[in-house]
Amino acid sequence: YAPWCSACRQMELTWESFAKESEHLGITVGKVDVTQEPGLSGRFYITTLPTIYHANDGVFRRYRGSRTLEDLQGYVLERKWEAVEPVAGWKSPSSIIMHGMAGLFNLSGWIRQIHSYLTGTLGLHVWISYAIFILAILLIGLFLGL
Repeated sequence: YAPWCSACRQMELTWESFAKESEHLGITVGKVDVTQEPGLSGRFYITTLPTIYHANDGVFRRYRGSRTLEDLQGYVLERKWEAVEPVAGWKSPSSIIMHGMAGLFNLSGWIRQIHSYLTGTLGLHVWISYAIFILAILLIGLFLGL
């Protein structure tokens, strides 16, 4: 979810109720803010919000059903998840490729923080920050090329 997402906010009460019932269902329910955890949004290939995954024994399935409390509970209690095709091997959050994707998302967040520090805290002009990044990329490329 994301705090700015209206669909996420609409579903919030239902999700909290589902989380309260999780102990009776024998599951763990979680919520991740993709603005705070960009690596997870890359690792789980989040393209729409809110996105719900069911994970069991390292197998991930994307839930695409109705977002009512009854349907969420039924998905677990009636084991409807067994009829859902697991996420493809290379797209699975546990795959090496998606671990790499998470790393790229974390790198982009790190670059954004550096840019904010250079422009906001140090007061450098945006173009000077861009020039620093360009220079860093060229130097890293030269170093790797050697």
